[in-house]
Amino acid sequence: MKIWSSEHVFGHPWDTVIKAAMRKYPNPMNPCVVGVDVLDRSLDNQGRLHSHRLLSTEWGLPSIVKAILGTSRTLTYIEEHSVVDPVEKKMELCSTNITLTNLVSVDERLVYTPHPENPEKTVLTQEAIITVKGISLSSYLESLMANTISSNARKGRDALEWVIGKLNTELEELKSTREGMKPAMAAASTEN
Repeated sequence: MKIWSSEHVFGHPWDTVIKAAMRKYPNPMNPCVVGVDVLDRSLDNQGRLHSHRLLSTEWGLPSIVKAILGTSRTLTYIEEHSVVDPVEKKMELCSTNITLTNLVSVDERLVYTPHPENPEKTVLTQEAIITVKGISLSSYLESLMANTISSNARKGRDALEWVIGKLNTELEELKSTREGMKPAMAAASTEN
């Protein structure tokens, strides 16, 4: 078993980061995520948003890893559960692979909270537990997978920044459209 962890501070408020996290896929930084299906989404009586999603991913496993694992399969599925608590300002996301579980399990947990000293920033803590089963080079493969997770985490953070940029652009376009409509609406109201 190998445990990987990371902490990152986004220079954006919590609500902005959470909106981006909910719209993270698809993105050009994580092309390995080829599909996202929402299986269930609901609000509980405390106003928390619960989501259950299925992610379809193409693992770019090196040939040697495929040989060691004894599989050529690269399309894998990940089950993801998240809870967004707008009152406590906390989002917790847990995911696990549901493909190749007889060979490897990757359990990941992400928690987004406001920065304790600056509400204009958000802290992401991330942890993954990697377990390769029944293979002689398991510790080597676990380390290799931890490095891949670390690389993908960087891509994921870049993807969130990309989505935030996209959201900001959309907001500015909407504001511009609204401002452009004001003279036409004013003219229409004077005609009546």
